[in-house]
Amino acid sequence: MEQVIANGLYLGAQYALIALGLTLIFALMNVLNFAHGQMYVLGGFVTYTIYGQLGLPFVLALACSALTLAIVGALVEKFLFRPVIRRSSREESTMLLAAAIAFLMDAIILILFGEKQRGVPKIINGVFVSDSLVMPYDRILVGVIAIAMIASFMAYMQYSRTGRAMRALAQDRVAAQLMGVNVDRYSMIGFALGALLAGVVGGLLVTITGVNSGIGGPISIKAFLMVMIGGAGVVGGAIAGGFILGMMESVGLNVLREFGDVTYLVIFVLLMVFLSLRPNGLMGKPWG
Repeated sequence: MEQVIANGLYLGAQYALIALGLTLIFALMNVLNFAHGQMYVLGGFVTYTIYGQLGLPFVLALACSALTLAIVGALVEKFLFRPVIRRSSREESTMLLAAAIAFLMDAIILILFGEKQRGVPKIINGVFVSDSLVMPYDRILVGVIAIAMIASFMAYMQYSRTGRAMRALAQDRVAAQLMGVNVDRYSMIGFALGALLAGVVGGLLVTITGVNSGIGGPISIKAFLMVMIGGAGVVGGAIAGGFILGMMESVGLNVLREFGDVTYLVIFVLLMVFLSLRPNGLMGKPWG
């Protein structure tokens, strides 16, 4: 049981960090960023190039991954989403744009890095072993970094001036604008921050699972699962959804390991039942 709980917490910390970026973008801009998984993949490949290929320190590679994805996010918001939101009154326009960006990023990543699985050296060697728990030290370190990132994000949103402005923008866009909040600036900052979080998780997990050009779509699906479980646009819900999905996956892989890949089939069925009973998620409100 201790092994299942430890694996669930480790997975949940990663998933929560992925979902935080997605739900932040949705809360600020009412945009479903279908390219979130591709941003994760790009972050993984940046870390792979700097740490795995060039041999530079992992901390530098992770910082470069975060910075690269923050720049990509800011450019995507300013030059793609912002003009579409201004010129179109239909929400479907941003959804189609997000899907197009996802396909474009898939193609670019495939051209630059190919389709092979890529991995990097472990950031720390060794395994923690007790009577009922076996956990590699690199997984423990990645989990601790992810939890520290979640705590830092929450503190930044709660106490910084930028965080308060983004929270005001998420609560009521018009009222925030009337009170002097620069909507364009903080939307761009929020999108960049969401992409940064995806890049950080990609940089962390490339050291554990590796990365390839085809996992962007599945990662996006997992991110949307977490957002739906917790409630669209709710930061606390994204964290809760991440840890719930992590525990469900850990328990499922342990209980159903003899049945192959049936774990996610069970998770999807349970999710459909859950959403039929609570369509707005654990903490969400009706859309619109």
